[in-house]
Amino acid sequence: MAGLYIHIPFCKSRCIYCGFYSTTDMALRQRYVDAVCREMVARGTRCEVRGTDLETIYLGGGTPSQLTVGQLKQLFHTINKVYGMEQVKEVTIECNPDDVTEEYAAALPQLGINRVSMGVQTFDNQRLHFLRRRHTAEQIPVAIQRLRDAGFHNISIDLMYGFPGETLDDWQHDIDKALAMNVEHLSAYCLMVEEGTVLYEQMRKEKSEARNDSTEELERQMYEQLIDRLTAAGYEHYEISNFARPGFRSHHNSSYWQDVPYVGIGAAAHSYDGHRRSWNVSDISQYMRGIENGQPVYESEELDADTRYNDRITVALRTCEGLRLDELSEQQRNYLLRSARRYVDDGLLQLTDTHIRLTRRGLFVSDMVMSDLMIV
Repeated sequence: MAGLYIHIPFCKSRCIYCGFYSTTDMALRQRYVDAVCREMVARGTRCEVRGTDLETIYLGGGTPSQLTVGQLKQLFHTINKVYGMEQVKEVTIECNPDDVTEEYAAALPQLGINRVSMGVQTFDNQRLHFLRRRHTAEQIPVAIQRLRDAGFHNISIDLMYGFPGETLDDWQHDIDKALAMNVEHLSAYCLMVEEGTVLYEQMRKEKSEARNDSTEELERQMYEQLIDRLTAAGYEHYEISNFARPGFRSHHNSSYWQDVPYVGIGAAAHSYDGHRRSWNVSDISQYMRGIENGQPVYESEELDADTRYNDRITVALRTCEGLRLDELSEQQRNYLLRSARRYVDDGLLQLTDTHIRLTRRGLFVSDMVMSDLMIV
């Protein structure tokens, strides 16, 4: 099976932490949607994904809920024409709480959308203001109820922790609020200071240290608190940052971690066919001109055995199942087992006859462990 990802880069305003490609030029929306549809038609003729193979669709961003219902209808008409949706099990759209009007929520299921991923981040208005989010804490439960009323039974929310000055009690309050929403899926990420973001420039000008030993220890405690509370509430911790009620894992995102091919459409979108990776230019003007002129602007690379091995290490070990040893060649398997021995002995990795996975202790140092298992 395969997945289809469509990047919608439009945002009314930019959050200070975001490193994803986006634009605030809303006047380009219709031209961009036209270009995305043309790219799907052009690439569909090359049979990258056959209609019977498409299992998941994901509209990410940016803020896909900034598209009008008419523009979404145009996208899904083209998806159905090019790929077919007969075998599609999951169709996700990312949205902001303040975009979810009653009318908008009611229109989404009519398009075949059956899952919504909502950027909540925090239930504290001061922290939302710090992030430059457009919504308020009070709009979050209203948006979720509107989606429920529209028939959605698969809702995911994103949370963020590790804010400057945030305490364990503050984070506990956010977790409590999230659990009260009774959503099917929850993703939680530590606030990171990425170069090129507004937050990075802000902290550089203030000559602030983004992280130190005390903040890292607090973030570790917040992560432990998250795991304990959500698993006690019945959520499955199925990936480092993701929790789901039984039966509600994100099928689309799971495909990334399970080495399933996917097609990425739109500016900055990535594609993978199992042996080759490609990505569109991260510039909306260049992207649209290229599509309109029949000369798409993208780059690609063929993946050698070592690169594919490293990719499997960095994605499969994020999951609770871990990496299947029979996915590797004998040479790769022997290399992995030699490299992993000290972490198995230290209790950071668990090794069985069929899999290798991170233990709970290993989750807190996952980047270090995975780095040491890679071929350099």
